[in-house]
Amino acid sequence: MSRAQQYIDLYEQTADTIKQQAATLLNAHRDEAFARFKQVGFPTNKDEAYLYCPVLEALDTDYGFDLNHLTVPANATDLFRCDVPGIRAHNFYIVNDQLQPAHTALPDGVIFCKLSEACTHHADLVAAHLDRQIGTGNDGFTLFNRTFAQDGYFLFVPANTTLDLPIQLVNMLYAQSSLMTHTRNLIVLDEGAQLHLLVCDHATTGIDFFANRLTEIVVGKNAQLHYYTLESTGADTSNNDQIIVEQAAGSQTVINFIGLHNGRSRHHIAINLNGEHAATWLGGIVISGDNQRTDIDTDIHHNVPHCHSQELFKYILDGASEGAFAGRIVVAKQAQHTEAYQTNRNICLTKQARMHAKPQLEIYADDVKCGHGATTGQIDENALFYMRTRGIGEAEARMLLLLAFAADVLDKITVEAVRDRLRLMVEQRLRGGESKCKSCKIC
Repeated sequence: MSRAQQYIDLYEQTADTIKQQAATLLNAHRDEAFARFKQVGFPTNKDEAYLYCPVLEALDTDYGFDLNHLTVPANATDLFRCDVPGIRAHNFYIVNDQLQPAHTALPDGVIFCKLSEACTHHADLVAAHLDRQIGTGNDGFTLFNRTFAQDGYFLFVPANTTLDLPIQLVNMLYAQSSLMTHTRNLIVLDEGAQLHLLVCDHATTGIDFFANRLTEIVVGKNAQLHYYTLESTGADTSNNDQIIVEQAAGSQTVINFIGLHNGRSRHHIAINLNGEHAATWLGGIVISGDNQRTDIDTDIHHNVPHCHSQELFKYILDGASEGAFAGRIVVAKQAQHTEAYQTNRNICLTKQARMHAKPQLEIYADDVKCGHGATTGQIDENALFYMRTRGIGEAEARMLLLLAFAADVLDKITVEAVRDRLRLMVEQRLRGGESKCKSCKIC
C-alpha cells in the first residue's frame, strides 16, 4: 500500500464526518482537492522541491485523527501556558487545530476567531481571500491539507489599524497517543494596517505528532506585517508548514523563523510581490543537534516593477543533524527595477552534520539588481584562537562566535522584549541547555 492510499481510504470512509465538523467554506473545494490528491498522492524525494524533505518518511507512522473534534481537556492552556517574560501581548492558544477561547480585548474591528466561526459570521470576507493564492496547484501536501483540514484560525486587521501590542499565538500539539492534525489559517491585513505576530510551536513530549499547517496571508496596500515564528517541539514531532503570502503595493513584510528544537520539519514559504514598491525580508536561524532534520524551501516572485526582497537563512548544525535550504527568486519579464538578494550561511560543528544548499535566481527582466550565494563551513578557528588568547574559555568562545553568527537574523525582530527573550533562548540552546519557554510546563 502506498503512503497515500491509507489516507485515500480514510477519506472515502469518513468524508461525511469530516464535512459535518468542518468550516463551511473549506468544504466548497474539498472533494475537488481529494480527487486531485487521489491522482498525485504525496511528493517523493524524486521531486526537486522535496529532494531532502525529512517529513515524508514520517508518513509511515500510523497516526490517529480527531475527526469529531473531541473536547480538549479544560486544563490544556494552563499546562501549556507560554508567555515571553517582559512582553505585553494579546495571548491566544491553539490546541491541535482548535483556537481556544481567549480573554483579551483586541482593537475595534480586529477579528481573531476560529475559521469555522469566520465562515459563519464573516463569510464574504473569508470567501474573498480563502484559496485565492492556492488556485489549482497540485502540490501533494497542499491537497492533503485541503482534503482533511476542518478548522484553523482567521485573523483580520481593518484598514489603517495598528495594534498597540503584538499578538502571541501558541500552537500546542496535545494528545495521549499519536496524532495527525491539519490546520487552515487565513490572515488578512487591510490597507494601511500594521501587525506584529509571534507564533510559537510546541508539543507534548513522548508522543508522535504530524502537524500539517497551511496559512494564507494577504498584506494590503501600504500595510506592514512582522511575522515571527519559533519552533521548539521535540524529537517525536514532524511538522509540515506552508505559508503563502500576497503583497499589495507599498506593503512591507518581515517573516523570521527561529528553529531551536524539532524532530523532522519542512517549511515552505512563498511570497508574491504583486504591487509596486512592495518590500519583503525573509529569513531565519536554525540550530540543530542530535538527529534533527530541517528543510526550508522558499519562493519569492517579483511580478511587478520596483519591488525589493532580501533573504537570509543561517544554520548551525551539531551532532548528526541535517539541514536543507532551497531558495528561488523569480523576476518576471515586466518586473523591471527589481532588487532581490538571497544569502544562505551555514556552520557544521561536526563531521557527521550535513547541509544541502541550493540558492536559485530566475531573471527574465533586464534592468534589475540581484544576487545570491551560499557558504557552508566550520567555526572560524582564527577567531576562536584570538578569543582564547584573551582569556576566554573554549566553550564560551565558541558560544559567543555562534551567537554573533545568529545576530543579524535576531536583530530583524523589532519588538524589543521578543528579541531579547529569543536571543536568550538561542544563547541557552547554544550552551547545550533546553532553551524552553520559562513558564511552559509541558513543552
